[in-house]
Parts: sequence; structure tokens; C-alpha cells
Amino acid sequence: MFFLASLVVLAVGFWLVFAFVGMVLKLAFGIIGGVFSLVGTLLGAVIGGVVMLAVAPVVALALLPVLLPVGLLALLVWAVARANRKPDVVVMPR
Repeated sequence: MFFLASLVVLAVGFWLVFAFVGMVLKLAFGIIGGVFSLVGTLLGAVIGGVVMLAVAPVVALALLPVLLPVGLLALLVWAVARANRKPDVVVMPR
């Protein structure tokens, strides 16, 4: 009976040791993965920002045929609204 109890204690001890080792490895690799994730995020943001700055003029030129009529229509509406406005009342002091 003592022999069986010692085998159970030995098995539980191994289980606890390996569980602790697994926990330590999971924590270490989690921290390493988090650092790589942060570095990757920052690097992606920098590279993405540079690419967006490089592509913005091309996108603006591509949208020019769509934006010109809209801009002219807005200018026409503004001109009509400004032309129909009554002059400001100015009170002259004596």
C-alpha cells in the first residue's frame, strides 16, 4: 500500500512540475509574442503611413473627374446663395 501511495505522490509531483514548466513556457512565449506583435504593429503603421502618403496624390488625380463637377455645383450654389443675400445693415454712429 505504501508503494502504491508513493507512486501516486510521484505521479502527482511530476504532473505539478510539468504543469509549472508549461505555465512558465506559456508565459515566456506569450511575452515574446506580445513584443513581436507590438513591433509588427508599429512597423506596419509606419510602412502603411508612408505608403498612404505616396498613394494619396495618385488617388486625388484619379478622383479629379468625379470631384470637379461636384465642386463646380457647390460653387454655383454658393454663388446663387450669395447673390440673393440682402446687404448687411450698418448702423452709423453720430
